[in-house]
Amino acid sequence: MSRQTQRRVLLLAHPSRPDMAEFIRDVAERLAAAGVSPRLPASDAAELQQQRQGQGEAQRQRQGHGLGPVHIVDDAGAGDGCELVLVLGGDGTILRGAEAARGTDTPLLGINLGKVGFLAEAERADLPRTIEAIVARDYQVEERMTLDVTVSHGGRVDARTWALNEVSIEKAARERMLEVAVEVDGRPLSTWACDGVIVATPTGSTAYAFSAGGPVVWPDVEAILLVPNSAHALFARPVVVGPGSHLAVEVIRDAEGAGVVWCDGRRQFHLTPGARIDVCRSPRPMRLARLTDSPFTDRLVTKFDLQVAGWRGNDSTARSPSGQAGAAKGGWGNGPTPAPHP
Repeated sequence: MSRQTQRRVLLLAHPSRPDMAEFIRDVAERLAAAGVSPRLPASDAAELQQQRQGQGEAQRQRQGHGLGPVHIVDDAGAGDGCELVLVLGGDGTILRGAEAARGTDTPLLGINLGKVGFLAEAERADLPRTIEAIVARDYQVEERMTLDVTVSHGGRVDARTWALNEVSIEKAARERMLEVAVEVDGRPLSTWACDGVIVATPTGSTAYAFSAGGPVVWPDVEAILLVPNSAHALFARPVVVGPGSHLAVEVIRDAEGAGVVWCDGRRQFHLTPGARIDVCRSPRPMRLARLTDSPFTDRLVTKFDLQVAGWRGNDSTARSPSGQAGAAKGGWGNGPTPAPHP
């Protein structure tokens, strides 16, 4: 197969997980055997190499870099020419994979090695079938809404970024509340003294926004969530607005407390009094590869281990997913995540 036509898949991993090098080697060997070239960013390879420093020199020389037929590539443009970003890890690693796929048409597929793994499409035990599906291109691509974020102060733009799950505006110090004014579509909505405010996508509705008391929103619903976090106000309830709405949160200028904004728990910007965060729907969705067409309800039941034993439907689907198999299992194990912010 010529280099021009060789299929490529970018691997992204959580290097500090036990046995990660062995798992990457297993994935790489399966892909290479099917004629697909596995690629790994140099930063991941370097971290994995550090994990192997405890091995004897002779063993390291026998194993080489220990990752099998993996091509180590520069981090910049690591996904260039790749048909898929395959993430090996939990939801945090998948959100990192979303950064690598951002601005491209390359879909993202996660194999869960963490706990809940709401964004992941498969579990570790599903690896053989997952690789078969990748090789056969037997998956569907689902587009998920993302958010564009602008951080400014006094009309000066300090940062432009984005989020797949949520934009979390939080207080910077434990002992002080964050005082904010919130507006929707250019009109004032409310002011809150709070621990923070979360603006989330439907994908992020099962993540940090869920932990703050926000509603679960099905991923095919086009909407933006506004969720106050521990607000001291009579009107301190989650709000769901249309996908075309423009939301803004401003740190009240004469307030004493400063803040910080986190996007997906990965990109951080400090906020001083008077800072403004504008959030709207991005024209660039994230593309997720799906191995099954199982309903989101089944994914929700599986990931949150919801009890459905009393349901009077078909017996094969009326069992608790933690107990026995059934349609409530949701296929291979699937679908975004609470990830506590630092």
